[in-house]
Amino acid sequence: MPMLGFGTLIPDAATTISATKYALAAGFRHFDAAERYRNETEVGIALHDGIASGIKREDIFVTTKLWNTNHRPERVEAAFEASLKRLQLTYIDLYLIHTPFAFQPGDEQDPRDGDGNLIYDHSISLPDTWKAMEHLVDGGKCRAIGLSDINLEQLKEIYESARIKPAVIQVEAHPYLPETELLEYCKEKGIIFLAFAPLGHGIRPGLLENPVINAIASRVEKTPAQVLLAWAVQRGTALLTTPKTAERVKENFDISPLPEDAMEEINAIKTRQRYNHVVKTGSPGFIPQGS
Repeated sequence: MPMLGFGTLIPDAATTISATKYALAAGFRHFDAAERYRNETEVGIALHDGIASGIKREDIFVTTKLWNTNHRPERVEAAFEASLKRLQLTYIDLYLIHTPFAFQPGDEQDPRDGDGNLIYDHSISLPDTWKAMEHLVDGGKCRAIGLSDINLEQLKEIYESARIKPAVIQVEAHPYLPETELLEYCKEKGIIFLAFAPLGHGIRPGLLENPVINAIASRVEKTPAQVLLAWAVQRGTALLTTPKTAERVKENFDISPLPEDAMEEINAIKTRQRYNHVVKTGSPGFIPQGS
């Protein structure tokens, strides 16, 4: 799996296609999609066009995710096949359980009761769903499986009981939320730690305005975004970024190693902030804006 990944959480369909094509042109070969994003079809169009233009399918790494309403074991394979069809692919490199929360099964992604509260499905456990994920790997169309938006205890539960161990976990991580303990566990067990929101979801003021990050950027003649992405790679994580213009795509792909003193300065940042609270509810209410 390439360390630099392109995330496709993009609200607009046309922008999804153009941004994914920009990413392919810039050299990105790792693409992260999800049923939840409601744009797998558009991602599939861009990838299909890229493959048709001469990029080899085996050179592209594609991830997508099982949404909360499909956690029941009997729904997992159908959800996977639907994603496969929308993406116009014959296999998926990595399939993730999007969150550890099971919702009431059905076509509505956010099932709610009369009071507007999410309806959870407490009859299904995460290990139940994981067993169904393992069967996808057995079938051959799914090369690897993993988990997203989980904490260390949930990961340990799955890892210790799984027949097929998680290959990847995807969680929010950046200097304000380094998830150091979780990262160390992943390194120990040979699990790839895939960081989303490495730029703090681009929220301003935030990481991109942090004085430590900006001082380093001036010193090494890189942008604050490039500094944050380099920090993520150097500490041993893969990452996802979602630039939407050709200029931003090129910027985010053009990173280089930071000097050790810069890494130490970033590691010493004391601010702690989580931007996406999906880990508490299973329902990500945040859609990033801008470029």
